Formats: sequence, C-alpha cells, structure tokens
Amino acid sequence: MRRHGVLLLALLLFLTAALRDAVDRWIVATELPVLVSETSVEVLDREGRLLRAFTVEDGRWRLATRPDRVDPLYFQMLVTYEDKRFYRHRGVDWLAMARAAGQALRYGEVVSGGSTLTMQVARLLENGTTGEVRGKLRQMRVALALERELSKDQILALYVDRAPFGGNLEGLRAATLAYFGKEPRRLTPAQVALLVALPQSPGTRRPDRGHARATEARDRVLSRMVRAGVLSAEASRAARGTPVPMVRRPFPAHAPHLAERLRAEHPLRSIHATTLDRDLQIALEYLAAEVAAGAGERLSAAIMVADHRTGAVLASVGSAGYVDERRGGWVDMTRALRSPGSTLKPLVYGLAFDLGLAHPQTLIEDRPVAFGGYAPGNFDGQFRGTVRVSQALQLSLNVPVVQLAEAIGPPRLMARLRRAGVAPVLPNGTPGLAVALGGVGVTLEDLLRLYGSLARGGRVMPLHTSVTDAPLPSPRLVLSPESAWQVGHILSGVAPPPHAARVKLAYKTGTSYGHRDAWALGYDGRHVVGVWIGRPDGTSVPGAFGGALAAPALFQVFDIVGSRTVPLPPPPPSVLLVPTAELPRPLQRFRLRNAAFTTPADAPKLAFPPDGAEVHAPEGLVLKVRDGTPPFTWLVNGAPLVRQTRARESIVDVEGPGSVTLSVIDSAGRAARGSVTLR
Repeated sequence: MRRHGVLLLALLLFLTAALRDAVDRWIVATELPVLVSETSVEVLDREGRLLRAFTVEDGRWRLATRPDRVDPLYFQMLVTYEDKRFYRHRGVDWLAMARAAGQALRYGEVVSGGSTLTMQVARLLENGTTGEVRGKLRQMRVALALERELSKDQILALYVDRAPFGGNLEGLRAATLAYFGKEPRRLTPAQVALLVALPQSPGTRRPDRGHARATEARDRVLSRMVRAGVLSAEASRAARGTPVPMVRRPFPAHAPHLAERLRAEHPLRSIHATTLDRDLQIALEYLAAEVAAGAGERLSAAIMVADHRTGAVLASVGSAGYVDERRGGWVDMTRALRSPGSTLKPLVYGLAFDLGLAHPQTLIEDRPVAFGGYAPGNFDGQFRGTVRVSQALQLSLNVPVVQLAEAIGPPRLMARLRRAGVAPVLPNGTPGLAVALGGVGVTLEDLLRLYGSLARGGRVMPLHTSVTDAPLPSPRLVLSPESAWQVGHILSGVAPPPHAARVKLAYKTGTSYGHRDAWALGYDGRHVVGVWIGRPDGTSVPGAFGGALAAPALFQVFDIVGSRTVPLPPPPPSVLLVPTAELPRPLQRFRLRNAAFTTPADAPKLAFPPDGAEVHAPEGLVLKVRDGTPPFTWLVNGAPLVRQTRARESIVDVEGPGSVTLSVIDSAGRAARGSVTLR
C-alpha cells in the first residue's frame, strides 16, 4: 500500500512537471502582438511644450506618454483600483479569477472582473473582446508571455499609451489634454480618479456626453482609495466637490503652417522639436487676427520673430487664421513671394558705405533724374532737393537710392542678397535698377534673414526653426560691421508710429507697387521682427501703407516681447562719425555718373533774370518764375530771402557787383537754378 502511494506521488509529480513544461512551452510559443503602435506626430516648442498634434491614420488621438512624466498618484490609484496584486502576479491573478468565477456562479451574472492590468494590455494590443471565453483565454496567454518579455513598468507604459478614454481618445496624454487642457505631469486626486474610471466603460462614462455616469464612476474610485488608505477622507471629500469637466477641449493647433511643413519635410519623425516659444506664438497669433480684422475684409497678416544672435525662430505666424477662408488663412504668407517695396533700401545704402560711394553725411540730390528710359519718382510725387544720405534713407526717398544702386550695379546687389540667404526671384530674369525699389520677389523669411544680418553686425544669420537641424554659425559677411551699424543707427532715428511704445528700434517700412503689400521690419539688440499685411491673392489694397498698417503692428510685437527687448549696440571703434564738412572731399557730395537730372515740363523755371545774364539792379533785383506750383521760396546764394510767396514776381535786395546764384523752389519741392552777374 505504501509502495502504491509512493508510485502515485511520483506519477503526480511527473504529471505536474509535464504539465508545467507544457504550459511553459505554450507560453513560449505565444505569438505576441506588435508592441509598438503608431502615435500622433507632435510639434513641440523650445521647452518641449505641445504646439500641434496630428491624429494617427485611423483618426484617433494617440499621443505617446512617458511614464516618468506622469503624476505618480495616477499609477498608485490605477494599480490599487484595477489590480492590487499587479507587482506580485505574473500576468494572471488566479485569486482574482477564482473570486470572479465564484461570484458569477453565486449571483448568476458577472459581478467583478478578474482581468489584470497585463491582461487588459493584451486585449488593447489585439483589440480583443472581454466577455468571450476564447478571448479571455487568449488574453491570459498573451499576458503570461508579456510578463516574461517586459518589466512591470514597460507594461504600465503600454497601458497609458493604449487605454481608451472615450471617443477617439487613446492614451493618458490625449485624455488629460482633451478633458483638462494639461499634460499628465501634475494631476489632482479628482482628475486621477476620473482617468482611472474612464477606461472601464469609455463609451458611457465620457464626461462630455455621460456627465452623471462619469461623476458617479469617479466618486466610486475615490471611495475605494479611502478604504485602501491611498487618500484621506478629507482629500476625497475635496475631490468630490470638484466638478467633472463637461466638454472636450480642442487639441493645441499653434503654428499650423510651420507644423504642416515640418511633417511634410520629415515624414518619418514623430517628434518635431522647434525653436518656437509657445507663449509668444500664441500671443502673436491673436495679434495677427486682431490686426487683420482692423485692417479690412479679406486681409491677412504674417509675423515672424527670431533671435538674431542664433537665428532661432521664436514665432512664425503664417496668416491671420488658419481656418479663415475669407482671408485665405491656409496660405503661409511667411513663404509667399511678394514685392518687398522699400525694405531693400537699407542694403543698398549699406553697400554704398562699404564701397566708399557714400557716408551717412554725404549730400545727395533728390530731384528728377533719368537713367536711360527709367525715371524714378518718390512715393509722394515730391522732390526735396539736396539732402544728406541719412535723411534720404529715413525719408525712404526713391531717387537717391536708385542713384546709389546704379553706382553699385544691380548684379552686385543681387549677389549680396543671395549671400544673406535671400532667394530673390526676378520677373524677367535680369536685374535692373528697379530692384532697389522692390522690383523683385522675396518672402517674409527672406527679409527676416536680411534684417537679422544687419542686426548681427553684417554677419549672415542662419535662420532655423528646428532644434535638431540648427545650422552652424556662418562667418560670411553681408556688410562690414561699420556699415551695418551705420544703417541701424540711421533706421533707429525714424520716428515711431503715433501712439506706439517708445521702444528704441532700427526699423524700416515698405509698400509694394499698387498697395499690394504693407511691410515693417525691425530689430533691437536681440530680436528681429518681420510683419506683412495684405491679401494672399495679391490684389490691391487701396490706401494700404507699410507705415500706417505694418509699423504699428511691429511695435506691438516688440511690446509683447516686453522685458526681453535688448538695447541696440554701441558703434564699433572704427566707425567714422563726422559732419559733412569733415568728410574726405569725394564723400562730401555724391556725383551721378551714367544719368542726367531732368526738368519736368511743369517744373518751375527762371523767367527773369535768365541764367548767365548780366543785370543792373540799383533798386533791387526783380525775380520772375514761370510754371511750377505756388507758393514759391527764393534763395540767393543759398539764403532764403523770399519765403512761401504765391506771387510769381518778387524783388530782393542784393549787393553787387559780382556773381549771384539764384534758386526758386515750388510747393512740390521742384527747383530751378541759375547764375547772374550783377554790375
């Protein structure tokens, strides 16, 4: 008898070992589902904050969740509520399974589930069912296999990435952003309790649709946490008093044009780390919408801000509203080719300084001139006679800058633009003098590069938006440090727009031909900003001027930048700061080489005395003017002796004998000159 007992025990041990080995082989032979799932492409700002997310292929929000960036209270409450022996079992909690089976037999229905968190992960990975016996066995097998391959933390990571939270929300991050508008790094007990309850029945407990059921389920979790000693009764009462959210928040969709571009350029990347500042980006998106709404119907606006010390883009607003069809919001106006108007003039002046053609104090003529068949005029139709080069740039006069462009040569000007990183597009392929006045296609990004180079002391600014693709600093120069500083110093003397904050900026405005584009570009000691306002379809905007529309917005941008503004730098030691009279003689006055000043038919003309005449004027010199528009100002040897007279004949006292230079200037700034000899 004893012998039979020993044999029976041996047989039992053998069968147990065989069964164990069979189960082990069964588990080892398990074909595991794919553990890596597609997650939403994310665009992040410079601090890792979410700017934009995209749904995965099936239209679900499934944002990758790092467990180390989840509030530890969530995992504590999750394990306590769903699987209190999670860290002790190997995938299947046989005690929980036995309890669930016993309750089902006793009450004739399922009272509690026996699924572990690992089994839930198995179901989520295979999108399996929960009620069928066959499905439950498959979950158990996969769970046992998962526990052999993965750590407990890795299993929890799969859960927080895949758990359903209602509608098209999958994963903890998607849920916290949609229901609370925040990342899961810091959560309240009330928020955690709701997040623990939702995956059990995501369809009926969605707080935006089943608010009462969601609240009831959350409160049950809170009660369980008090009994388990995870929360105090006081903390639970406070959590119950917190209302459950009733709506789903939209996912962040900032910098939409840039986000779409990055995703298209790098389709294999799931995370795009940008240089943008989310707070600044949001503020400027609101500003662009506000500016466009105030400017008129169908107008859009684009704004860019960069740190010119590094070339990092801090904000990129492509339109006044991405989904605003009336304003063509889908068009990214930071990259649209447009005429830059007068915004290229600072480069022309800087090149003239570098080539020794002019100095800020050089005198230059602003009067009608013809370059072959090309006769530029000023925006207001007036001419101001002899002015200093610095005044010509501050007043944005056209005739002086075209004279300098002719002396520099359009091909050299185009080459310097390209050196700055600008990609100019010419209408007919051949650069002409009109380039200096905006006769070329550039983008807002191009102009930001150009002005960033001016702000960097003439060094090329390597503009970039991606942290991972940041270019190396370039040693190339667009202008010398001295010329770049002179240009910035001149532009900093331009008066701010009315009611603008008194921020010391170097800035320039521009208006393209036909009032199609209003521009303003400016910089301080750290930031360079570009603003464009117009219609994306390129149609004219009557009455639109860069100074009236874009300049106020530029100063508003710097006002938003606020305390981060930095003063403009002092002059380099080698800068020549002298008045006109102390300049080398060739620099005192700019001389035309290949053009001639012209006199319009209706310009004022000396009727008497004629140029070169000898005159006897014992009782005063009679002066007569023909044509021109009154009132007139008469100058004798440069001194104004008759001011703002509407009469076409005047008498002045002059001392003779000798040579006298006479000038008459009409209300349009046009002048006539002549010399006579007094006897």
